[in-house]
Amino acid sequence: MCYNVKISPYNSFYWASLFYSKFVLDGSDLLLCSFFLLRKLLGNYFVKFPYFYSLMLFLWFILLNLWICALMITASEAVNKHHNYYGLFLFNVLILLIFLVLTFSSMNLFMFYLFFESSLIPTLFLILGWGYQPERLQAGVYLLFYTLLVSLPMLVGVFYLYNNLTGMNFYLLGNYAFDYVLLYLSLILAFLVKMAMFLVHLWLPSAHVEAPVSGSMILVGIMLKLGGYGLLRVFSFLQLSGVKYNYIWVSISLVGGVLVNLVCLRQTDLSALIAYSSVAHMGIVLGGLMTLSYWGLCGSYSLMIAHGLCSSGLFCLANITYERLGSRSLLINSGLLNFMPSMTLWWFLLSACNMAAPPSLNLLGEVSLLNSIVSWSWITMVALSLLSFFSAAYTLYLYSYSQHGSVCSGTYSFSGGKVREYFLLFLHWFPLNLLILSSDICLFWL
Repeated sequence: MCYNVKISPYNSFYWASLFYSKFVLDGSDLLLCSFFLLRKLLGNYFVKFPYFYSLMLFLWFILLNLWICALMITASEAVNKHHNYYGLFLFNVLILLIFLVLTFSSMNLFMFYLFFESSLIPTLFLILGWGYQPERLQAGVYLLFYTLLVSLPMLVGVFYLYNNLTGMNFYLLGNYAFDYVLLYLSLILAFLVKMAMFLVHLWLPSAHVEAPVSGSMILVGIMLKLGGYGLLRVFSFLQLSGVKYNYIWVSISLVGGVLVNLVCLRQTDLSALIAYSSVAHMGIVLGGLMTLSYWGLCGSYSLMIAHGLCSSGLFCLANITYERLGSRSLLINSGLLNFMPSMTLWWFLLSACNMAAPPSLNLLGEVSLLNSIVSWSWITMVALSLLSFFSAAYTLYLYSYSQHGSVCSGTYSFSGGKVREYFLLFLHWFPLNLLILSSDICLFWL
């Protein structure tokens, strides 16, 4: 007896995602191996290499970019399942990846600005093309206008530097120390908006709520880090102005972080709660970075990498429950321990990382930032203590309210996870806790 078994080959989405994941993982391994081999061969001379600062600065951001973009495709199974223009989706992700890699590896200020703004276009297409609700148009307009409003002053500042100096290379600019208030404001405002600083953060929650899971992952994983990376670049020649005026941004960031944490405690939308927690985390990153101390710069660098992995994983978890229950509301997503018991462990692990529990890289970054901000001014201890307390409070609120309690009557009795989803969450959590074993890379790059 013979059976006619029809084996359907993988479609183009699977072939492209497999090829892309292979390319990303092999490229990341090659980049890391060549970096450590060069450091081992040259020893102390490698530290004196002129490009060492930039190499260490953009190496981990590029690796994070490659990692998150590969995980975006893995998380976007619904795009293929519903045949929602998955070829165009892959092309959009690839273009976004190229723009972001070029942004992080640019040594010229104007080219950095060009790719920095260009990365907005594929992100906007992700939100408008693959978002969930009709309000995605309003979210896209918010994102576009908040970013474009402050990008024009930055362009004017770049042209001013080009008109008065011989070149736009970051190393040449590092030899100067400018003390112009207008230049200082024009160059850093774009990065403050991109980091979603308090008072200019309203585009972020709306964009996260309306974006697909891939859009949320790239927004929280990479786009928020573009602001911190840009500040690390431009403060090499804006130290004089920074020493005078940075206290304004530190104050806004810390007070805003406390207020945003209180906002998190009254959220009923999973994506909005995780998005507001990102604003709070970026507030403490910005506060530490603006102190211009060694601890602050290294701590902000560490926390940005840790936050990119942790919050991206939380958005993946929120999307996994959204695909099964059709809602992101905490009123419906309660009692998930009874509904999806296997996912509760991942909720716990990523929630623990979100509140900077050991051994996550978040702990290393937050301890460094607390050290830098308190040494800058002891008055900040009040805001920092409230910020740390409420950060743990809203994370416990998120975990306990979603996992415990009564199950909504409209849900199924049981739902297991897929191997793809476990693998996706593992690839978020494992590097986040593994990197603390090589913390010298994050703390001794200056």
